[in-house]
Amino acid sequence: MGLSIHYSGRFNPEKSLKEMVEELSDICKTYNWKYSIINTNFPDSAFTEDINNEIYGISFTPPECETVSMSFLSNGRLSSRPNLKIFGNSDNADYKAYLYMLSVKTQYAGIEVHALLIEIFRHISTKYLLDFKLTDDGNYWETGDLNELGKQFKNYNMLLDNFCLGLETIPKLENENLEAYLMRLFKYISKEGRK
Repeated sequence: MGLSIHYSGRFNPEKSLKEMVEELSDICKTYNWKYSIINTNFPDSAFTEDINNEIYGISFTPPECETVSMSFLSNGRLSSRPNLKIFGNSDNADYKAYLYMLSVKTQYAGIEVHALLIEIFRHISTKYLLDFKLTDDGNYWETGDLNELGKQFKNYNMLLDNFCLGLETIPKLENENLEAYLMRLFKYISKEGRK
């Protein structure tokens, strides 16, 4: 998947969605990022377990980065348009859980954008969100250390480069299924496979 940020949470009903959207759109304007405002007010029936088919909030896209969704369902939980479309009507509880799991890959955006996004998440989550959880593949959320973030970017880039090189130089064996081929490739790429 590449170096990413994974997050979940819900909007604090005592705060203003419109205010949060304005803050984020100002940030996007400052950095010249593309953004899309969806709805700035929750419906009167918001924050119940039942959800409608609408999204509320904003999404934005820094350069070379996947789109960041700071958008919510009518129950106040973070989600996105794609998640709602794919998982919103599922009767399968396992699939339904994906409705509330958001990720943004920053692998190609670089260290500066990744660190800036983490600081934006830190600010927005403190001011507007409840039950916010974030997992940072770059460890910057946890450490605030740019050197650590740089090491993680280097590790992910090296892994990706090795995987691409492996695809180019290690052919699939005759009668080998894709899963077996990828397992063999991953084993070779890992340090254990080169011992």
